[in-house]
Amino acid sequence: MSRVGIYGGTFDPIHLGHLHVITQLFEKDLVDKLLVIPAGQPLLRTSQPSASPEQRRTMCQLAVSTLPEAIKSKVSVNPIEILRQGPSYAIDTVEEIQAAYPGDQIFLVLGADAYSKLDQWHRAEDLKEMVSIICIDRPGYASHGIDIAALEVAATTIRAGLSADVPEIVAAFIRENALYDNQ
Repeated sequence: MSRVGIYGGTFDPIHLGHLHVITQLFEKDLVDKLLVIPAGQPLLRTSQPSASPEQRRTMCQLAVSTLPEAIKSKVSVNPIEILRQGPSYAIDTVEEIQAAYPGDQIFLVLGADAYSKLDQWHRAEDLKEMVSIICIDRPGYASHGIDIAALEVAATTIRAGLSADVPEIVAAFIRENALYDNQ
């Protein structure tokens, strides 16, 4: 039985903080495989992502390609949510991942910010019964889980041009596509 992690997020853009989480999941031996899943239509955000779903998927693939080989070989970017029409709920994703990985243990990787809103999620109680949750502590949020010495990086500051905390290959993609020029 493998431990399959689901690491979902808007990833607008994916940044060094996300890559640190991914690395720590393996260094702390919390998962055997990890699925990075860009959200299709994030429902609990006050605004829609700036980059398109396909651009966010591409940025995730580029960022994962920069990971050390021992980790990169265990991580895949899964487009399940961006391919789904209409609202995308975590419970739907978990059900599909469970069907794709029968017999494996499924872990949902959440930052403390997302974890604090878990009860607002669609069918939250069912979701909690279906997965084990790995809560990652984040600077500025109450401690609920694992301290990985999370980096204080925010996608909002990257989009605003106030931070360059992305791998260079992702920064090049952002520049080439003028993704956050109007922020």
